[in-house]
Amino acid sequence: MKKLIINILLLVGVYSASAQNEYEQVLQQIETNSATLNALRLEAEAKKANNRTGIYLSNPEIEFNYLWGKPVETGNRKDISIKQSFDFPSAYVNKNKISKLENSNVELEYRSERINLLLSAKQICIQLIYYKILAKEYEVRLQNAKNIAAAYKIKLDKGESNAIENNKAQLYLNSIENEIKNIETEQSSLLSELIQLNGGKEILFAGDSFSDKQLPANFEQWYAQAEAKNPLLKYIKGQIEINQQQIRLNKSLALPKFTAGYMREQVAGQRFEGVSMGISIPLWENKNRVKQAKIQMKASTATFEDKRMQFYNSLQNLYAKTVSLQQILQKYKTSLSEYSNERLLKKALDAGEISLLDYLLESQYYYELFSKMLETGRDYELTVAKLNAVEL
Repeated sequence: MKKLIINILLLVGVYSASAQNEYEQVLQQIETNSATLNALRLEAEAKKANNRTGIYLSNPEIEFNYLWGKPVETGNRKDISIKQSFDFPSAYVNKNKISKLENSNVELEYRSERINLLLSAKQICIQLIYYKILAKEYEVRLQNAKNIAAAYKIKLDKGESNAIENNKAQLYLNSIENEIKNIETEQSSLLSELIQLNGGKEILFAGDSFSDKQLPANFEQWYAQAEAKNPLLKYIKGQIEINQQQIRLNKSLALPKFTAGYMREQVAGQRFEGVSMGISIPLWENKNRVKQAKIQMKASTATFEDKRMQFYNSLQNLYAKTVSLQQILQKYKTSLSEYSNERLLKKALDAGEISLLDYLLESQYYYELFSKMLETGRDYELTVAKLNAVEL
């Protein structure tokens, strides 16, 4: 039993490079096969194409007029004109810059959704590891319960024990079997979720130990890197840049617009042709657009500061929780390795020094401690996964 406890502690706590590799393999498959990510990628490409519209010259205008003259002797008149209107040149430069910034933000939107989906997949894998370790523990408990039940059945047949003790042993065995069924049900449900994230394709996750990835030593230094990689904050920064560029664009649109073209007029044997020029005087159409863009930029800046503060506080709280879980986990490991009475209790039961009820009650302390340790190990792994989600 002592050896078993040590092996379980190794499963829960020792760093496993293979666990990290298992995570990566599964996440790579999901990124390739996910119907959700595929749809998001197509949607992103559609948004990018849309952002590239409206940044070029407006369509040229071709006009043809055929006018009947009265009296007839005056002849008919034919007019042909080709016109091209365009904004002040700086407007097209600003439109192109805005388009590129908007497309960068589309990529950040996609990346944010991708991170959320892969984090969900990784959390499912962590839960699967938790139930896999728990299942191994219950296999040992099941074998122990079967041995006890068989022993008390023999004692009952020999008249060395009573029906009450035998029933306790059988009920204990049934409870262990039921717990194993519950574990199998949870594993099956989690695998179904993983398959769904994998686009409905079968996926194998062979991980059976937690990675025990260490926390960064300095939170502030680590946070600076996390902030720089966070797609949401990058997106809001991008919106601020877009608003700044929008101010420049609206100023350009407030400048005169021009029209240039070719015109020909033919009537009664006479023909006139030449170029045409026009200018639009900006009086009312773009009124308040610059003002609106400046207000929007201020709003985006305020949003960025708010989101950055929320991000900082949430990670700081998560970091503190992770540190606490790490400390609690270490205490559980120490208690299980140094103070477990499971082996002594089984020996005392076999020797008839304690009753079955005493054994079950005393064993419950070990089982509860092990379960809490395993839950803490799982929660620690989940919080570390959240802290490092931007790395996915």
